[in-house]
Amino acid sequence: MAPRTPPSKKKSSKKVVRYAVVGLGHIAQVAVLPAFEHAKRNSSLVALVSGTQKKLKELGRRYGVKRLYGYDDVDELFASGDIDAVYIALPNDMHKEYTVDAARAGLHVLCEKPMAVAVHECEEMIRETRKARVKLMIAYRLHFERANLEAAQLASSGKLGDLRYFSSDFSMQVSEGNIRLRPVTAGGGPLYDIGIYCLNAARYCFAEDPIEVWASATRSADPRFREVDETLSATLRFKDEKVATFTCSFGAADRSTYTIVGTKGTLTMDPAYEYAEGLAYETNAGGRTRRKKLAKSDQFAPELLYFSDCILNNRDPEPSGEEGLIDVRIIEGMLRSAASGRSVKLKIQQRKRRPTLQQEIRSPAIKREPKMVEAESASQ
Repeated sequence: MAPRTPPSKKKSSKKVVRYAVVGLGHIAQVAVLPAFEHAKRNSSLVALVSGTQKKLKELGRRYGVKRLYGYDDVDELFASGDIDAVYIALPNDMHKEYTVDAARAGLHVLCEKPMAVAVHECEEMIRETRKARVKLMIAYRLHFERANLEAAQLASSGKLGDLRYFSSDFSMQVSEGNIRLRPVTAGGGPLYDIGIYCLNAARYCFAEDPIEVWASATRSADPRFREVDETLSATLRFKDEKVATFTCSFGAADRSTYTIVGTKGTLTMDPAYEYAEGLAYETNAGGRTRRKKLAKSDQFAPELLYFSDCILNNRDPEPSGEEGLIDVRIIEGMLRSAASGRSVKLKIQQRKRRPTLQQEIRSPAIKREPKMVEAESASQ
């Protein structure tokens, strides 16, 4: 798509940001589209973009959306003045292209993670949104989720003592032919898709960024993994010799957990990263064990509510493009390490902004999972 001068746009309502959802795969259908009902205070779904006419017709009818566009016509939508922002729920290797094009049209961008498949793409996304003076936020839903925010707060409070290590497992059985099994150059594989949760959790629990990484990847004889790793294990080293380890896999039973260990106690989050159920954690410190479980909630509406408030009140969102860039920089280091068998030192400027309980937004759970239209869950 060619660069162009941002069009003069119709003024948006002072209280509501008008969104187009670009990409109508599983995550958009099961979570993003239903979330607008809980975010209607300041967010309105007014347009859908997909390459599949059946999706556009059926989902447009279901959600009362009349502006329906194919990918070949997205320039027309972006230039129409009918929308203020886009939610990009496209395959990972398409994030950069559509973010840049939306920014050049003067639209704000809420982009799914991973931000992109390469550091240079993330940097271009940041550069173009800044140039266009539009907001860019990366959709880290757990930065607004109470259980994870409480875990990060407890980790930094000193109640666990001096933090020593973090360990995490995130795995599932991914169905053959699923888009997540594309080559790593297209953003496929467990590291980009679910390993990013583990490394991001390590960063917000330690409130630091790593200085060195090491990784090792494996493939079994399973034909699903002809083009992509099945399992990857990684170690992240932080200053003061703290370490974080995790294993992510597309060929193992469902698991979603992490543990933080300090000199005086531990905290285990289990489940840690899910959106289809309530999350829970257990602490063991000072001779006392406590468990807390939170009811299931809508983790996607808070992203919309927060980002729309940032747009309407001209605030810089967090998680920002810089947050997404750091995770992709770490992923690139891990991929280099897995290929070479050697550790990789990272040059990352330590971030000052971290998720805190002040960002928590809780929305009611979606009552029932919507019926999918030509979209399937990634897991078996």
